[in-house]
Amino acid sequence: MFYIESERLKLIPLTHNQLKLLHQSRHKMELSMGLTPSNMLIDQIWQDELGDAIENWCIPKTLEHPNNWIWYSLWEVVLKDTNTSIGSFGLGHPDENGESITGYSLDRNQQGKGYGTEALKRLCQWGFENPAVKVIWADTDADNMPSIRILHKVGFVQQGERDGRPMFKLYK
Repeated sequence: MFYIESERLKLIPLTHNQLKLLHQSRHKMELSMGLTPSNMLIDQIWQDELGDAIENWCIPKTLEHPNNWIWYSLWEVVLKDTNTSIGSFGLGHPDENGESITGYSLDRNQQGKGYGTEALKRLCQWGFENPAVKVIWADTDADNMPSIRILHKVGFVQQGERDGRPMFKLYK
């Protein structure tokens, strides 16, 4: 199983079959990966958005792009010391301009401990190892200060808005 690591975390890209399991049940997916089952607390709006992304983007795109599936998947963020998932992050396939987009969701029980910053920083480092990636984009709600702090700590700079949401860029 391929994964990347940071000091406290493992980031594991989910295979097509693991994504299908996650769509059915987080508990089943975690058990299939040998993880300690989590009691993740995610706001319903983000659960709905994640479910939609898994069903309508990740599952079809990982099947459609078997050689580049990792760019269309989610990465489970796992605490090394407890082997427990604390969130999901994504980093999209770079477009023709070398631009990729990231998004993430973190267990509310684990927020404020630096895990989001650590995971995003490591995933962006991995992304920039690919010479095709020149810029990584992110957006968030204007009132989501924890997410904005994570983006700033990783080095993202606000670059305008889209649909009333601030947009952030991280350059190679």
